Amino acid sequence: MANQVRMVTVDGSNVESEGFFCYKSKPKSEGYQRKLSWLEERMEEGLKIKIIYEGKRSMAFIEYIPGEYTWRVVDAPGYLVIHCLWVVGKGKGKGYGKQLLDACLQDAREMGKLGVVMVSSSGNWLANEKVFLKNGFEVVGEAPPSFKLLLKKIADGPLPAFPQDWGERAARFGKGMTVVYADQCPYIPDAVNQAREVFEARGIPTEAIKLENSAEVRDKSPSPYGIFGIVYNGELFTYHYIGKRELRILDEEILG
Repeated sequence: MANQVRMVTVDGSNVESEGFFCYKSKPKSEGYQRKLSWLEERMEEGLKIKIIYEGKRSMAFIEYIPGEYTWRVVDAPGYLVIHCLWVVGKGKGKGYGKQLLDACLQDAREMGKLGVVMVSSSGNWLANEKVFLKNGFEVVGEAPPSFKLLLKKIADGPLPAFPQDWGERAARFGKGMTVVYADQCPYIPDAVNQAREVFEARGIPTEAIKLENSAEVRDKSPSPYGIFGIVYNGELFTYHYIGKRELRILDEEILG
């Protein structure tokens, strides 16, 4: 008999038992515990997580929040903003991504929102635009190095938009190496620690700056991803988590 497929909504009543998809195998890790604490406050702001299971195995999830509280760098009041959409390898090709998007869109309609927004990237760490375009989203904005702002409209209203001051944002961090981060993703503490270890081993002092709330992320983050970025001498070095080996390669390419 095939495993039963079901969709579970994670909220304050079941987050301890259901988890939040990522890092479920490491509930005592720093990243998991930080994300759990972060979620407790965000759920009061309207954040939702939905997970698709095959039997007891989680196969896909979506996380979204009202635009007024999003931790992506986008101006989107009146919209829902998707933080993450992820389908594991064994879950691909089964329509789970569409099911999760449909559930998010249904919530947006019931809440009277203008539509649903997603920040995508053709690089690493964010969902590719393909699944969104396939499901009726359109590109309404772009930002360097490879970000796109995707929208599925429900009602007429002002369009969401990226800011246009990316160079100025990075330049504010000045000389040296700076890691900017927030707790929205449980992988972030590892990313911060690995970056500091790699750079400081080369004698490069590295400052880590935590962004404490969504308004600070939207105002200060050096990339649309919002919750992680490495800035070197006032320029964006990378916006996403990379391991020690990749960091060392990038380090040698850029810093010599």
